[in-house]
Amino acid sequence: MVFNTGAALLDAIVLAVVSREQQGTYGYKITQDVRKALDVSESTLYPVLRRLQKDECLEVYDMQYDGRNRRYYKVTEKGMAQLNLYRVEWNNYSRKISALFDGGATE
Repeated sequence: MVFNTGAALLDAIVLAVVSREQQGTYGYKITQDVRKALDVSESTLYPVLRRLQKDECLEVYDMQYDGRNRRYYKVTEKGMAQLNLYRVEWNNYSRKISALFDGGATE
């Protein structure tokens, strides 16, 4: 992709991916799901996960899987509120950019 992906957009995408799983999901799966939309590395996404945890948008827990611990991430109420804000902002932003690309004016 030729467009830069800023921190807020990465936060929004990660929150959207994690919110799809009611019981949470683990880091590798998050990476794979995000890669369906963006070409990002694990080394890019794990700091995003830590930042969202620090900001209390994600909670973290470990669970045994095949004899080892797997770290799971789950969206908190604060995270859902932030995701809803990102959705509103994204819809407004993308509508305006699409209008420009399609030859229309923005408000």
